[in-house]
Amino acid sequence: MARYRIELAPAAWRDLRKLPQEVLQRVRTAIDSLAGDALPPGLIKLTGSEDVWRIRVGQYRVLYRLHTQELLIVVVRIGHRREVYR
Repeated sequence: MARYRIELAPAAWRDLRKLPQEVLQRVRTAIDSLAGDALPPGLIKLTGSEDVWRIRVGQYRVLYRLHTQELLIVVVRIGHRREVYR
């Protein structure tokens, strides 16, 4: 199975720096695991969006775009579930 390359958009970097320390490690682990399994169980495609997917990490969400041709995942947003979709 091919491994995906993971990139973070500038907004995702900003979101990552704002996370509480206790959540940061769990989110980083979840993002790193996407390299081996880009379509993990519990994955949801966002309604109204062409190519944005969501994974849950407790109360936080990681939104990303999947580019299967280039084997690339671009994380676009990371945030608490009540704020990330705005």
